[in-house]
Amino acid sequence: MNIDGPSFVPTQPNDVELERLGDEIAELAAHLDAATARLLDLIRDFDARGGWGNGFASCTHWLAWRVGLALGAAREQVRVARVFGSLPGLREALARGELSYSKVRALTRVATAETEERLIAVGRAGTAEHVEMIVRGWRRMDRKAEAEESTRRHRQRALHVYPDGDGMVVIRGRLEPEVGAVVMQALAAARDALYQRQKGDVSAGTSVVDGSPEAPTMEQQQADALALVAETTLHRCMDPGAPGQRYQVVVHVDAAVLANAEAPGQSVLEGGARVPAGTSQRLACDASRVVMRHDADGRITESRRADADDPVGTTARASAS
Repeated sequence: MNIDGPSFVPTQPNDVELERLGDEIAELAAHLDAATARLLDLIRDFDARGGWGNGFASCTHWLAWRVGLALGAAREQVRVARVFGSLPGLREALARGELSYSKVRALTRVATAETEERLIAVGRAGTAEHVEMIVRGWRRMDRKAEAEESTRRHRQRALHVYPDGDGMVVIRGRLEPEVGAVVMQALAAARDALYQRQKGDVSAGTSVVDGSPEAPTMEQQQADALALVAETTLHRCMDPGAPGQRYQVVVHVDAAVLANAEAPGQSVLEGGARVPAGTSQRLACDASRVVMRHDADGRITESRRADADDPVGTTARASAS
């Protein structure tokens, strides 16, 4: 009687070497993911402290210059770094090498504090391609939640202005992402104007703001810029001026999303903050538009100003001036 059992094939030395190489690749990839988590921590801190505010439009542009990243890749790193502050589970999964950066980057597009744990499980169970497919489907299902979140943020907008005990005025507020982007661009423009004015006053050896020879801190520059914005607004009688005369707020929107708010795709500010697809559609109707196409690595392969005949759905970027 013949009994069939498992057949054993002698292991070849070459197979053992290849298995060792595969293990080393996987281990090194996990170390790279852990290093990426640390890199994103540094980017988040650098961004929050305004380290890029010395002549660059955003942290994205500073990264592109300092590290040599394509703008698309830099924008994604800033976006992921920012959301890690509210998604510690995904940050830890990347730091431990449990999830790759490709998976984490995709999951942060849709994850919230409530869904983070469930999405981490999705990331552990599937390939990066599978995770991307889940995220696309999740976005389609999540448009209603996105609209509810937009309504909630709108209701929570607030600005508090009150005198402190020593006579200083304290300003504290919460703004919707697209409004906050306009404010930050206005402050950046004012800081630049003050810097140019200060350069003309260098021969006097004093600051144009407070008469001290020391360079003002970033916080002091922001305060001076806000004062200039307020004075300029009053002098112009609330006239915003022509769009081309002001700094731009850039919103990156996939063409499919501009054509249909229910379609999957990105709708983010230049710095990476997500905005509702409906908001991007509204901005595209009022703003100048630029058609930009990117390759898989985020490099720009085409960039041109949208023609009057271009349908909104063909535009991949809207600049709200």
